[in-house]
Amino acid sequence: MPTPLPQISAVSWEHPADRAALQALRAVPGVDEIIRKVIAILGGERGIRLLFQGNAVRVGPEQFPKLWAMHLENCSTFDWARIPELYVSQTPFFNAGAYGVDDPFIVVHSAALEVLDEDETRTLLAHELGHVMSGHALYTTIAAILALVSLGLLPSIAVLAVLPVRLAFLEWSRKSELSADRAGLLGIQDVIIAQQLDMKMAGGGRGESFEGALNIDAFMAQANEYTYANEGLDVVYKLLNTLALTHPMHTVRAAELQRWVAAGEYDRIMRGEYTRRGPESADRPIRDDMGAAKDYYTHEAKELAREVANAARRVATAATDAFKGGRS
Repeated sequence: MPTPLPQISAVSWEHPADRAALQALRAVPGVDEIIRKVIAILGGERGIRLLFQGNAVRVGPEQFPKLWAMHLENCSTFDWARIPELYVSQTPFFNAGAYGVDDPFIVVHSAALEVLDEDETRTLLAHELGHVMSGHALYTTIAAILALVSLGLLPSIAVLAVLPVRLAFLEWSRKSELSADRAGLLGIQDVIIAQQLDMKMAGGGRGESFEGALNIDAFMAQANEYTYANEGLDVVYKLLNTLALTHPMHTVRAAELQRWVAAGEYDRIMRGEYTRRGPESADRPIRDDMGAAKDYYTHEAKELAREVANAARRVATAATDAFKGGRS
């Protein structure tokens, strides 16, 4: 059984970029209006829940009992008394999510259960519970809807109005996954299993047909290769490839988890050195969170600027060399 984390507050594991992106999202003009309209269209909390009550299986002691037991154990580990409803949706692609407004619930796609073993499934459930505890469910619901909306279906004026909101939601959504990944690790308390979850999401199965089909060391080598791939315009390509995604690249998530553990934050939490819910969490200075987020984004921006400048210099040098070589 995992070590209990009594009264742990979500701020103990939340990624600083998650908090910064959420603040930036709330500051985008029109966000509140779009949230109100989308929730109204869906029929509010009740309407969202009915979407799954009508077309998914609600997990409990008599439905997926082993899955329900894992969910209860996760709630016990995080000392979370308000147990979210859990559903399994018959869906052929791997995913899970936390949705709702005031009373969030968790949905796991059947494809995920076909791919993951028990420990990885427990990690996935802890990841989603982390979303619930961080208050992500409302914004996750809106982000998922906006990700499905084709801007080509909207008038040009509407596109200009909605695009900044959509991009802000997607940026926050990606960063919120980094927070929830940390919750997943705290739920299973084994970094290898948490990274195996990323590997399975990236493209793996149980591997019954192929002995030794997956190797976590090889996947982490791949993750580090992607992280440090900065030749030419690699950084720009990675940015452009990510803009329309609701989740970060799976190798990025595995590498971020590795960095969090290496920084000692995970071990500190396991020693009981974490923020508790209640006054301790409420009194946490916002400037500390924003300072950490600023450092994170400043580093990212500097990396991007440096690599773009290096790429421009390489292109200029290649062009000059080609010109010299072409002269008689």
